[in-house]
Order: sequence, then C-alpha cells, then structure tokens
Amino acid sequence: MELSDSPSDGHIVSDLVRVNGIVTRLTLTLDGRLVWMEAGQRCLWLEKEVLGFSTEGSCIRIRAAIEFDEVGCCVGPGGGGGRRVVRRVLACETLSTESFTLWCQKLRDYLDSLGRPKKLLIFLNPFGGKRSAPKVFEDEVKPLLEDAAIEFDLQETEYQLHAKEIAHTVDLAKYDGIVCVSGDGILVEVINGLLERDDWKAAIKMPLGMIPAGTGNGMVKSLLDSVGQPCKAFYATLAIIRGHKRPLDVATISQEDKKFFSVLMLAWGLIADIDIESEKYRWMGIARLDFYALQRILHLRRYEGRISFVPAPGYEIHGEPASFSAEWAAPSQDHGEEQVDVLCSGYQGPKIKLEELSWRTIDGPFVSIWLHNVPWGSENTMAAPNAKFSDGYIDLIAIQDCPRLSLLSLMTEMDKGGHVKSPHVRYLKVKTLVLEPGPRTDNPAKEGIIDIDGEVLARGKGAYKSDQETLMAYGRLQVTVDQGLATLFSPK
Repeated sequence: MELSDSPSDGHIVSDLVRVNGIVTRLTLTLDGRLVWMEAGQRCLWLEKEVLGFSTEGSCIRIRAAIEFDEVGCCVGPGGGGGRRVVRRVLACETLSTESFTLWCQKLRDYLDSLGRPKKLLIFLNPFGGKRSAPKVFEDEVKPLLEDAAIEFDLQETEYQLHAKEIAHTVDLAKYDGIVCVSGDGILVEVINGLLERDDWKAAIKMPLGMIPAGTGNGMVKSLLDSVGQPCKAFYATLAIIRGHKRPLDVATISQEDKKFFSVLMLAWGLIADIDIESEKYRWMGIARLDFYALQRILHLRRYEGRISFVPAPGYEIHGEPASFSAEWAAPSQDHGEEQVDVLCSGYQGPKIKLEELSWRTIDGPFVSIWLHNVPWGSENTMAAPNAKFSDGYIDLIAIQDCPRLSLLSLMTEMDKGGHVKSPHVRYLKVKTLVLEPGPRTDNPAKEGIIDIDGEVLARGKGAYKSDQETLMAYGRLQVTVDQGLATLFSPK
C-alpha cells in the first residue's frame, strides 16, 4: 500500500481503496477534486458536487449532487443548458485503519474550509401558498441537509409576525444561517426582526436562505434565475448547503417615527390593488391575479399624487428638478449619528444627507407606482429586469397615462420583463424616493392601498378593508436604500 498526504505531490491525499468491489487509487487533489478510475477516469468536485460524507465501518460514503446534461452525460461544474442534478453516493472502502483516519480528516478539513453552514434555524410556514411547505421540507430539503450533515432547529410559524418575534430574540450565536421554507413574507419578517434588535449590526450579517414554498417566491426565483437554475426547492437547498453568499440591499420605509424594512417591492395603484383586493377571490388560487387584473384594467383607476426622487446616474432625464423639503425627512434624520444611537434601539435606516442630493419630481395622476429591489416579483413576474441585488438603488416602474388595450398588452409581457419597454412606462433606478399618494381621480372620497412585500402597509379612506388597522397611514412615505446591508445564501 502507498499512502501519500504530501502537498508537494500535487494532491492532499492519495491511496488505494475499494470502489464497487474494485481496488483503485483515489486521490484528493489540491484544487479539490476526487479522482479515481472506474470505467475510465472519474472525478468529483468537493466544492460544487460533494454534499458531505458518512462512515460505516471502514467504508466512507461520499454523498454528492451531480449535474447531468439532457442526454445523461455528467457535465461537471459550469455545465451547459438542459442540466439536471441528481443525488449520488460514492462508497469507498479503505484498506487500513491509517488510511480510513487520514481520509476522514482530509475530507472534513477541506469541506470545513469552504465556509459551509453547520447548523441552521429553519422557519417553515405551514399556511402559505398551497400549504405545501411541510411536504417540501420533508421530501426535498431535509434529505439534502442530512446528506450534508447540517444540523437544524425547525420552527413552524403559528401566526403573522411569529418569525419576526423569534428573529428579534433568538440566540443567533447558535446558528450559521436562517432559512425560510415559505414565500417571501417570512423572509421579510426575519429581516425586520433582525434589524429591530439592539445588536442589529451583527444580527443582520446572519446569512439568510430561501426555499420556495409560498405563493410568490420572488426572492428565490431571482437568486436561482441569476445562474439559470429553475425555481425549485432542490436547487435552493443546494445553494444553502454550499454556503456561497451575496449582499442584498435593504430599503427603509419611513413615516414620522414608524419604520418598515423591505427587500422585495413596494406598490401603489394598479399592482397594489390587484395584489391585495384579489384576496376576495382566493378560492381561485393563483388564477385570481389574472382574473382581477382584467377587472381592474377594464375599470381602470387613476390616482392623484407625486413622487420625488434622487435618480441614479444616467436617469436624470426623468421628471422635473425639485428642491428638498425638510418635511420629507424622518425624525431620526434630524439628529446627529451619536444622538440617534442613544435615543433609538435597532437600525434607524441609512444616514443620508438628503438636502445635499439632486432631486427630481413627477406629478400624477398615476395608474401605478412600483418599486422593486430584485428582478422577479413572483415566479412568473419579472417586474424589474435590470434590478440588482446590491447596487444601492431600487428600480422604479411608473405608469401614468396608458390606454386600456396598451395596458393589457404590457401586462402580458411581465413574465419576461417586456413591459418596461413600453412607451407608457417609465423605468429608472433611484437612490431614495418620497411617495405622496392621493385620492382616485374619479372619486376623491376614495383613496388607495400601499403594498409592501405582499402585505398591506397603508390603506386610504374608502379603500378595500379600510376599517382594518395598518402599520402606516395613507400619506407621505420616504424610501431610502442601504447598499448590501443584508446577506443571502446564493448559488455561485
């Protein structure tokens, strides 16, 4: 037997083992490949393909997720289109105790060096979407986590804001990440819970993962689509296991002394009305959105109002020049940085000198105002095709005067982002924005709804369920963006 663990030989460890009853040399290379001979040379990449390993006697079972192309050939890391990923186990029987010990040590050391999570806090929303989250977790998520030997604490949410309450108080030192098996709503709750903690600066660095099991799934769709993967729990779980991370912008919505932290979208007008008012047709499932969108287009509403904003470079042609008004600033921005830290607990939003920025303004009426932080609003709506996860800007999609037939046409383009090319749509990026929503043009006694990440932020008088209490009033809101404040588990 020749056992080698000398890096100078171009590998970490190399030895004879038994694979499928045949003795062959297995080598772990310096660049993280497992190489052996079995009907030709075979290879597994630890970083991209190997999930973890377990032992039984002298046998080491290496568990992997391997990409194959459409004709069944292994494509390896960075393969082309038509890919599918399947789970495989490589059973390697070592020929000595010394070899077994060394292989276990070197495999563990290499996997540990990749920065993968070892223990997760998992929120599962059993009520979201088609109530599929428990089955998705048991059938698709849990087996992969077990293959990767990742421990987890599972917490089912029992009521609205339950995840926020837990995120606000949980001992984060016990975990390497928080995962939401749900739609986008639980992620938003977790973000708000973390940012309301006294230790928010450390808390918001906790990596967050998404498994699609809700109605919208816009965040995880955006993540997986960015690398050409389908929006499925299997791929989302692999991204979490592999531990790659990317920063995420967080928008602070402020009104007087109230704050809400958003990572997906804010809508006022047509999109908000469709999203919220279609709840009366929830029995129709996801089809209710298309059904109610048609109703709203046929009986189109327009709203008085104004938006004032600071455009990103290259978008200064939109709107008219405007001067900053002190009324726009949230109360915390009236204090110095040290004074804010003393007076307030939790994150208070980005510290921006609003009065020093170059403002523009657009007056209504408006059919729709839509702010988006990531490209996809749901699995079938590419709301903002140019949106980036951490560019420090939020994408603004504004519609003012639009004929009904043109509006119907552009709504059918939302599945691929084509609506932003319509001459009736303004599409730009902004650093900060002030929304001043007004009443409907056809009936000044009735106002609208402001939708934030799929939930009602504010309802005006005469709006749908206007008697229900909301976090903010139907009035002036300030939106500011903090670049890369949060962190997401992400496919590489």
